[in-house]
Amino acid sequence: MSAQKTPSSKAGAHHPAQDAYKVTALVLQGGGALGAYQAGVYQALAESGLHPNWIAGISIGALNAAIIAGNAPEQRVERLTEFWETICKSAFWPNRPAMPWMDNMTLPQVFRDGVNTLAAWRAITEGQSGFFQPRMPPPVLQWHGTPATASWYDTTPLRETLERLADFDRINDARTLRVSVGAVNVRTGNFAYFDNRHDKLRPEHFMASGALPPGFPAVEIDGEYYWDGGMVSNTPLYKVLTERPHRDALIFQVDLWSACGALPRDMGTVAERAKDIQFSSRTRLVTEYMHQSREQQRLLHDLMALVPEAKRNDPAFRRAERLSNGALTNLIHLIYRDKPYEGHYKDYEFSATTMHEHWQSGLTDMRHTLTRPHWLDPPDPENPFVTHDVHRALSND
Repeated sequence: MSAQKTPSSKAGAHHPAQDAYKVTALVLQGGGALGAYQAGVYQALAESGLHPNWIAGISIGALNAAIIAGNAPEQRVERLTEFWETICKSAFWPNRPAMPWMDNMTLPQVFRDGVNTLAAWRAITEGQSGFFQPRMPPPVLQWHGTPATASWYDTTPLRETLERLADFDRINDARTLRVSVGAVNVRTGNFAYFDNRHDKLRPEHFMASGALPPGFPAVEIDGEYYWDGGMVSNTPLYKVLTERPHRDALIFQVDLWSACGALPRDMGTVAERAKDIQFSSRTRLVTEYMHQSREQQRLLHDLMALVPEAKRNDPAFRRAERLSNGALTNLIHLIYRDKPYEGHYKDYEFSATTMHEHWQSGLTDMRHTLTRPHWLDPPDPENPFVTHDVHRALSND
């Protein structure tokens, strides 16, 4: 994927649209092998000089966040490339000869279905290099396991990959880039965000965010065990939108699952549709709710500006001021669109060919988004929360 790399001159550039916002956030949903789409989106952002100062992720989104935050801007796309090329190799045969002809070959759908199914089956039986490997002996033969061994796969290789490709001193420099990742406490069932403003982030925090059971084991952090944050909420969007103090924000929300889809016709499409609905995390619903909430908060903010200073110490006015919000939010939404040949295994189909396609889809979608530069303009105070979606726009053109 060397052709995907971003020139350093572009990576170091600065997009003037960011000057209008205090926060430029990149919000990354979970979705396993589909996460290469997010890498393509990031490449397009880097090409245009749009560099986030806050990145929040869950599951594979957290792993992409680690690679981005753990490298200098001019190295991030190269490291993302290395990360994805690493984990898209078989764990048992990482040096299997490449088949570059597959990347440029158009197969009939029935054959492509078969190729993808085989790749998914190999991931299940062999694991993925630098990511996970089958646990030996299998967990059903382990009589005295722990939460860290009760899983079908061992994710120890992922720790080594993260330590090799990400600088954790850089990740923990919150002055340069804020980093937040979500996980679920296995004991309490409560959702937890780990944030470099409050926590010293280690490989465990990112691994925990992607520890989806029963495939992957719970990860211990300071005496507690955590699973994949996608079990409760597969997007950190709400975390970013409700952050205090409120500040003007440009947010790029990158989703890997679409809540809308065709009616299933067989058991395979039932499984696929169920995953889409479960892991889309109702991003549209959250967005619509926050849109209404922000309009009300902005109205309260404007009304408070009319209250004489002498009356602002009244308890009711003080409470109203706390609830008000004058910040402006511009949400750019990108959602991966399934290919006809993808099935319910799309989140664990790690073939290099499919990974390249996911990456290219993200790159193309973000580049199309940026052909509408007015979308990056700050919202009007009369409409303080706006959203843009390139797929919706194209369908309306």
